[in-house]
Amino acid sequence: MIGLLQRVRRASVEVAGEPVAQIGRGLLVLVGVTRDDGEAQARRLLQRLLGYRVFPDAAGRMNLSLRELQDPPGGLLLVPQFTLAADTAKGTRASFTPAAEPAAARALFDYLVAQARRDWPHTCAGVFGADMQVSLVNDGPVTFWLEARDPETGSWQP
Repeated sequence: MIGLLQRVRRASVEVAGEPVAQIGRGLLVLVGVTRDDGEAQARRLLQRLLGYRVFPDAAGRMNLSLRELQDPPGGLLLVPQFTLAADTAKGTRASFTPAAEPAAARALFDYLVAQARRDWPHTCAGVFGADMQVSLVNDGPVTFWLEARDPETGSWQP
C-alpha cells in the first residue's frame, strides 16, 4: 500500500462541484492500493501516517507527528488514487497491472478510512472512484512517499 503524504496548511476535495472533505493544518495522503495489499498493509500504513514526524517542533525541526499536534489537532485527509500503483518503468504510457482490482482496492481503502477514523477522529476522505478535484496548500513543501512493505525483502508484508 502506498501513501503519498503531504504536509498541508489546508486541503479539500470536491466532487461535481460539491465539497466532500476538508481539513486545516495536517496531512493530505494520496493512497494507492496494489494487488498484494491486505488489511495488514493498511494498518501498517496508518501507523506510519499517524506517527511520521513531519511537523516542526519549537526548534523548527521535523520532530512532531500528527498525533502530537495540539491546539487544534491536525487533520488527516485520505484520498484514493489508483495511479500511484502504476508501473512507469517502460515506454510513455503507464501500466496499471500492479494496481489492485477496483472492488478489492475500494474495500481496502474503506478499511483504511474506518481504522483511521477509529484511531484519529480528525480524519476525512475523498470518494473512491469519483472524479475528484483536490485542492491543497502544501506546507514547506513537505512530501514523502510511504509504503507498507518489508524494506529488506521488498515484499508487501507488514
